[in-house]
Amino acid sequence: MTFELGYGTNGFANHRLHDALAVIADLGYTGVALTLDHHHLDPYGPNVAAETERVAARLDALGLRVVVETGARYLLDPTRKHHPTLVSDDQDTRVDFLLRAADIAADLGADCVSFWSGVSDVDEATAWKRLRDGVARLLDACPRVPFGLEPEPGMAVQHLTEALTLRTELGEPEMLGITLDVGHCVAVEPDDAATCVRQAGELLVNVQLDDMVHGVHEHLEFGAGTLDLAATLAALTEVGYTGLAAVELPRHSHAAPDVARRSMAALRAAMDPPWLVEAEARVRADAAAIRSLFPAVGRHVGRDAVRPRVDARGWVHGTADDLARARLIAALPDASELPDLYRYGDDAEKRGVLRGLRPSTDPSVGVPIVQDALRTNDPRLVAAAMGPFAAAHLDRHAWRHGVLKCLFMGIPLGAVSRLDDLADAELARMVADFAAERQAAGRAVPVDATDLLRKARA
Repeated sequence: MTFELGYGTNGFANHRLHDALAVIADLGYTGVALTLDHHHLDPYGPNVAAETERVAARLDALGLRVVVETGARYLLDPTRKHHPTLVSDDQDTRVDFLLRAADIAADLGADCVSFWSGVSDVDEATAWKRLRDGVARLLDACPRVPFGLEPEPGMAVQHLTEALTLRTELGEPEMLGITLDVGHCVAVEPDDAATCVRQAGELLVNVQLDDMVHGVHEHLEFGAGTLDLAATLAALTEVGYTGLAAVELPRHSHAAPDVARRSMAALRAAMDPPWLVEAEARVRADAAAIRSLFPAVGRHVGRDAVRPRVDARGWVHGTADDLARARLIAALPDASELPDLYRYGDDAEKRGVLRGLRPSTDPSVGVPIVQDALRTNDPRLVAAAMGPFAAAHLDRHAWRHGVLKCLFMGIPLGAVSRLDDLADAELARMVADFAAERQAAGRAVPVDATDLLRKARA
């Protein structure tokens, strides 16, 4: 691991700052993402210089690295959350705050100041000009630490590509890097978090760690969403990231010590087996290496369900070898190896190929593989086949029959990617017919079927 693990103080909002820092350090974190706020190092406080000095001494005594976060909700306006922003018509207050944050960060010895664009109530062109001008003002002030622009769902810059475009338009300034929240990648990016890490690469100055589910901007504990934590941490190591990767759970302050403890346990569990790191490197160097590595995965990483308490069979979230094989597939330059890996593989290897299919996989390769899996009577293959690739590329008729096959085979519909987004009236009709047949035969109707029908009628 080339980077350091930290925890965000916005997840300790009910603690005094110095107490929070001590708890974070005691749990084994070596860094902290410090959100400036009225109760945690107020940048507008009358004794801010002296308090900054005290916090710096505390960080030094605890051996904690630090980045400065600027996402306090009501610090600048007690009536409007996060206002004003860099896309507001009155951005001066936000610019002043960010420059104050940069001064505080420099005095703390922080790596960077993290910021986001803001929610816009004007047309895109106007918002973009305001943002570009505002960031230029920050850079023109010659800050002593770099800024990290964070893509944030629902804001003017919500995708990594937009952050990179802004940086290009500003002339690739050295003092403007990228803050990447890996949960946001799950929620809104077309690619997974590991791919986003690689895309940002050497521009990363700050990383926030949390789990999410697609389409929902809600920070979750690891394992409560769909983030592949192990693959994401491996990608950070792969790109040579040497900064701070801090847990970002701003709505968990009510149980902060316990949540921070569980988060550290999850992070430690996700640290890569050396074999897998080496295997990924070999595949990146020579795609043909996957042919000998793929069958060996289970012996090296295990075959247990990833989330045994809620998915003992690994049908929904997969098994350790499933996810490891998916990572090897992600290391391939293209999909040309996949047909033979699937055709000649055993059941576990076939499942690994299916888990490795992503929406960006060549449909001419992926669709025949998914279609073959859906013709089998192996519930593990059927479950793996109904992932994000099938949601993106399987025709709607075949996709609906895939959902119905899951119900017939007793596969939890949690295995079906984007079910809520793609379910339609025709699927509801098919499931209603299925339920009626079951009832007529005196057999129980699966709970997933009744839940789906309830949602369709709502």
